[in-house]
Amino acid sequence: MDTDYTLLLDHFANLAIALALGLLVGSERGWHGRSQSDGSRVAGIRTFSLIALLGGLMAAIGSGGPALQSWLLCALAFIPLALLLIASYVTRTRQGNYFSITTEVAAMATYWLGVLPGFDLALPAAASAVIVALLLHLKDRLHGWLLILDARELLGTLQFLLVSVVFLPLLPNQGFGPWQALNPFQIWWMVVLISGLSLAGYFATRIAGSRKGILATSLAGGLASSTAVTLSLSRLHSEVKNTPVVAAGILLACGTMFVRILVVAAVINASILPSLALPMAVGALTLLGCAWSLWRSARGETPDTPPAIHNPFQLVTALQFGGLLALVMLAADALQHWFGSTGLYALSVFTGIADVDTIVLSLSPRAGDSLLMSLVVVCIALAAATNTLMKGVYSRLAGGPQLGWTVLRPTALAALLVVASAGLSLWLGHG
Repeated sequence: MDTDYTLLLDHFANLAIALALGLLVGSERGWHGRSQSDGSRVAGIRTFSLIALLGGLMAAIGSGGPALQSWLLCALAFIPLALLLIASYVTRTRQGNYFSITTEVAAMATYWLGVLPGFDLALPAAASAVIVALLLHLKDRLHGWLLILDARELLGTLQFLLVSVVFLPLLPNQGFGPWQALNPFQIWWMVVLISGLSLAGYFATRIAGSRKGILATSLAGGLASSTAVTLSLSRLHSEVKNTPVVAAGILLACGTMFVRILVVAAVINASILPSLALPMAVGALTLLGCAWSLWRSARGETPDTPPAIHNPFQLVTALQFGGLLALVMLAADALQHWFGSTGLYALSVFTGIADVDTIVLSLSPRAGDSLLMSLVVVCIALAAATNTLMKGVYSRLAGGPQLGWTVLRPTALAALLVVASAGLSLWLGHG
């Protein structure tokens, strides 16, 4: 009988992968318990490697039969291993006050990591092994994050998961209302997208901490709310007494807003990216260049107090934002139907006084479909330019004339250049 060397090599490759994954997880557990004497650990590098190899062997044994039969064979072999680990845990708890089951659970998971390559799932197994090793190694840091996480932040994170993982899949993905303008799935997906970016920016600010200073917090705060950063830093100006540094922080947050707009629009409708890239890049580079110039010219210590950005996600706020977004989408279709492009321009300027995200999220999905690409680009640019100019006004009102004029000049220049470059885009579109 001829030997199928190809199948034999596959089995050896799968076993080698299983052994490597066991060594990876076992190395972390062995390092964690390196100070303990031999025989006092539940499982170390050798035990974890053997457990993964056991999983690989069971997968190889069952590979010749139906898939369901192979999985059942692996599951049957897992039962005595699980019982052995449980018995070890019970013995340890009786001998002392050690109640952690992390090592036992990791060992059970390692068995299945060894099984997966035998079912052509080597890549997911490798990725999972890396994640398991990282989770095990980052124990102290993860526990430290829990200590600094307050109840409001935990509630906000859980609420975000509720609206993104639970609510979103249940919504119908079709148009309703006049002109079929309201798509519940698309509206809520945009709420999830902008809320996720805001939440990421908030936690980036929290992790950076006050020691990182105003530069890091302004950069992260621009993802959450550049308007909030502008107002909080403008109020902080009277205490800091360092106009170039505060102005640089505000301009940095404003420049980050243009990057956020580009990312959000590209995620929703990637075809808009080539047309929108020019005005958004012009706005971002202008503001970031001015921020860099002010930062380098600053004298004195960088303030340690970060902008006071509150937790950006609350369920009621998300519902309000979703309702506002639906109204803007309906108004956009109505104004286009009644007044053509002129109505959309007016809506963009009016909306941009308070918020730019609603215009970006409501018009981006329609670019190249029901709306001209160049028209959407100009509307987004008008909203962004108006919002940028208003931040200069906010700085003047909240921070006084010295800070106000330092911020207002760059924001006015950026707004003008954004509109001009968007006009060029419109002209090229008509051309």
